[in-house]
Amino acid sequence: MRRPAGVNDDNMRQAVAQGALSSFQALAIALCIALNMLDGFDILAMSFSASGVKAAWNLPNAELGELFSAGLVGMAAGSLLLAPCADVFGRRRIILVAVLIAGAGMLGSVAARGFGELLALRALTGVGIGGTIASVAVLVSEYAPDRWRSAALAAYSTGYPVGATLGGALTALAIPRFGWRSAFAIGGVMTLALLVVAWRALPESLDFLLARRPPGALGRLNELLVRMRLPELGVLPGSPASSGARPAETRAPLRWLLTPTTFLVWVTFFCTMAAFYFFVSWTPRLLNAAGLSVTAGLTAGVLLNLGGIVGCGGFAVAAARADARRLLIGSLIASALLIAAFGAVVHRLELALWTALLLGVLSNAAMAGLYAVGPPLYPTPVRATGMGCAIGIGRLGAILAPLASGALLDRGWEAQQLYGLFSGPFAIAAMAMLLVGSRSALTATVTV
Repeated sequence: MRRPAGVNDDNMRQAVAQGALSSFQALAIALCIALNMLDGFDILAMSFSASGVKAAWNLPNAELGELFSAGLVGMAAGSLLLAPCADVFGRRRIILVAVLIAGAGMLGSVAARGFGELLALRALTGVGIGGTIASVAVLVSEYAPDRWRSAALAAYSTGYPVGATLGGALTALAIPRFGWRSAFAIGGVMTLALLVVAWRALPESLDFLLARRPPGALGRLNELLVRMRLPELGVLPGSPASSGARPAETRAPLRWLLTPTTFLVWVTFFCTMAAFYFFVSWTPRLLNAAGLSVTAGLTAGVLLNLGGIVGCGGFAVAAARADARRLLIGSLIASALLIAAFGAVVHRLELALWTALLLGVLSNAAMAGLYAVGPPLYPTPVRATGMGCAIGIGRLGAILAPLASGALLDRGWEAQQLYGLFSGPFAIAAMAMLLVGSRSALTATVTV
């Protein structure tokens, strides 16, 4: 069945926003969750390989920190450079290119012959992952109906701890037997397998087809609508044939992004990711340095991400019933308190493991909150660009945190001091989010 010719973009989007969650939409969201697993696996692959790399090449802590940050530098570049391309060339196309780049970087890391080569390949891998996650989060936001959007975005964030836990379990088995390079081999194979699935099953963005109108847009849009059990269109909404008007301008003004709320969102992403990536990157190594065994360090890393699955899943359930922004603020405050507590018990194995598990729950809930709260704050034409910029700014914090940690360790800082220091960014992020208004704060200035 086709819609009357007089429909407009708002009617089209309203049908998706207020409709039921079809099996096609659920599968699209599930695939996006799987793609987000790459981020979690990549971070844990380097974290779990750190002791082996340090021993193999006799690296100081500062250079180890550079390896942690190299992937995050690439992620920031991918988020800031590739995500805006998705608004122009299509989100599906850019996601597929980005996943290919990530897979090539991971497999290349297996053959790295020294610090410099591994540093460059870690950055390349990060470019691919950064370009993937910004655009994939936007797809989740677009394909989820209003009733399920916050929950779907929070569920999307579970991909990170699931990927980290799966990667941690596999590498914990593989590294003692095959060495540190096996972590990157596993990641590369998993990434290219996901690329094949995404090539066949990942849909294009509905909003991209409506706003940019590439060749064949009407046919592609109708194919997606049929799979979502919605009526087909006779013509593209807002086209001259349907309304007699000129097509809507597709160039989004930069002023839509340059608002006080955008700055507060950037502060929140920057501080949250700085504290989070310090913890997940350095904890296995710091526990080893505190006198615990390598196995204990790996166990803490796995527990952190098992807690993350609970945290992201719990946030998804809660976000379907409560305000996602308030949940995010609560998670940030609790994470600030717990990371300081973890530093106090870092030398006591049992307490450290239980605290790591609980901190994994709450810090990953905070990360889930970023992706749940972020996309709806931006107008559709700049949504991928807005999220890409926010994630890119966040990655800058994630880059600086491991670098600063390595430098401070080389200057004699203890683990307890570092964990106390990084409780601060969580607290600052909570204050910034308290100042962020409702969704209309950013979009109210936009005239559609």
